[in-house]
Amino acid sequence: MLNKIKLILILTIMSEMVNAQQKINFNISFTEPQAHYVGVNMKVSGYKKEYVDVRMPVWTPGSYLVREFAKNVEEVAATSGSKKLDVRKLNKNTWRVYSKNADFDFNYRVYCFEISVRTSFVDDSHAFLSSTGIFMNIDNQIRQPVTVHVAPFKGWEKISTGLELVRGKQNTYYAPDFDILYDSPFEIGNQDIFHFTASGVDHEVAMYGGGNYDKTNLQRDMAKIVEQETAIYGENPNKHYTFIVHNYNVGSGGLEHLNSTVLGASRNAYATEAGYLNFLRLSAHEYFHLWNVKRLRPKALGPFDYNNENYTTNLWIAEGFTAYYDKLMVHRAGLQSSEGYLSALATDISTLENQPGKDIQPLSESSFDAWIKLYRPNENTKNSSISYYNKGAMIAFLLDLAIINSTNASKKLDNVMHDAYHEFYKKLNRGYTDQEFKAILEKTAGISFGEFYKDYINGLKPLDYNKYLGYAGFTLENTAVKNEPYLGIETTKRNDRLVVSNVWRGTGAWDGGLNVNDEIVAVDDVHISADDLAKIIAGKQVGDKISVQVLRDGLLKDLSVVLKENPLARFKISPVANPSVKQLAVRKKWLE
Repeated sequence: MLNKIKLILILTIMSEMVNAQQKINFNISFTEPQAHYVGVNMKVSGYKKEYVDVRMPVWTPGSYLVREFAKNVEEVAATSGSKKLDVRKLNKNTWRVYSKNADFDFNYRVYCFEISVRTSFVDDSHAFLSSTGIFMNIDNQIRQPVTVHVAPFKGWEKISTGLELVRGKQNTYYAPDFDILYDSPFEIGNQDIFHFTASGVDHEVAMYGGGNYDKTNLQRDMAKIVEQETAIYGENPNKHYTFIVHNYNVGSGGLEHLNSTVLGASRNAYATEAGYLNFLRLSAHEYFHLWNVKRLRPKALGPFDYNNENYTTNLWIAEGFTAYYDKLMVHRAGLQSSEGYLSALATDISTLENQPGKDIQPLSESSFDAWIKLYRPNENTKNSSISYYNKGAMIAFLLDLAIINSTNASKKLDNVMHDAYHEFYKKLNRGYTDQEFKAILEKTAGISFGEFYKDYINGLKPLDYNKYLGYAGFTLENTAVKNEPYLGIETTKRNDRLVVSNVWRGTGAWDGGLNVNDEIVAVDDVHISADDLAKIIAGKQVGDKISVQVLRDGLLKDLSVVLKENPLARFKISPVANPSVKQLAVRKKWLE
């Protein structure tokens, strides 16, 4: 046994010595930013092999879609000193370099012209580099340390990233492995940078694109949100954190990273109450991911396979719970009233209940199928699926109230998140399974959630909102107009032509055979313009039969449609008249 231990120790030391000799260094340059290109030089040394396989990831963690980043790669070449090496492409994202036991440079350019929080964009004003679409790795060497040197374009003076600077080297950053590199985007240009300190952590906010934001307000209010979220988990694991904010005419979306995030915002919306609240909620959402998903995570989400889909049924926890907490954190930080929070929650309930897909796709399945459905919506998406963000948030809200009620207002969902983080990330350093997370829920609540999971997560039973709101002395009411006639389509205007863009399941239009892309020409033999349809339907009664003439693929078609009652709900949450002592205690614990 002793000899075996010595052998293992020797092999470990030898492996570490080999790894120390192997080096990967990137140099990033911009010779044609106006044409949206970034140049990448990958210096590979210490890999004494006949050939080395170099790979580009096909997706980015946090955005569950194979995006085929290699499609943007051009001008691949490899050299060793002055000698050009043979390079052959093996598959869609892998290049084999015949290095012949020599160190080599692997050079390529990447076209960057897709505006989103998960894809790279370069022009003459700035560069945003989403690392999974820029940096290649060597096959089976994800754990290899990496340095990145950035040579900004002429006139660009600032670099914002979560990576650590290499001491003594200008614009050079260090990542202990490719997982960290791929989790660290870069903003390069002349972004407006300001800082705030919260929970003992320095936070950098890098604003690109201008906007009517007030730095003082953001510093104060973002800090409040950070403090509230840190309080749930009992610690903030970062030394520093970077918000990269892209302000566009119309911007949205966010993508979480280990110690940074990228946010899309509308540059002129900060001065409005709704716009400012939306930005704070987005910031709260992505910051909450610092714990939930980046550290506390489903077992399937790490270590990552960057070449294939990584399937999990638990995105309703990773994203849905985070979507629940984003609004709650803004409320807890004192930035929105209880009434405002309940109104926003009622809107989220309406969103889910008005989606026909809620009766078709279970929540766990929506997570598993994220790779083929959520990021690839079509004209039938609302009829056949739901979002694990939206329904997951509703599940979190029901579980929160269930836990508070069952523990006589001594515990809530916060305790679950805290305990799961410390158990799986801090203690076990791994992700959780579906059953393990359920066990922590049940341990905290002191009750079984077996039926809850069967009905609401793996099944299609309608959510009983009033049961759970009743624990806190609230009731849910549908305030929509009754007996309103409804055709059941969404339309768009094309050169003053009225074209069907969506047909809702179970409506008169669905039953009567209206199709997406039909051009509505007439109703009851009367020609209509794009603005006439709503007025005509409003003048009818539920049960009326109308004839609809459409132009489909150049041919006229007559359809008979029976108008049904408008099924779309508009919910409102109200307090009950005489809440009990326990209801008031649950309410206080929930909305404190």
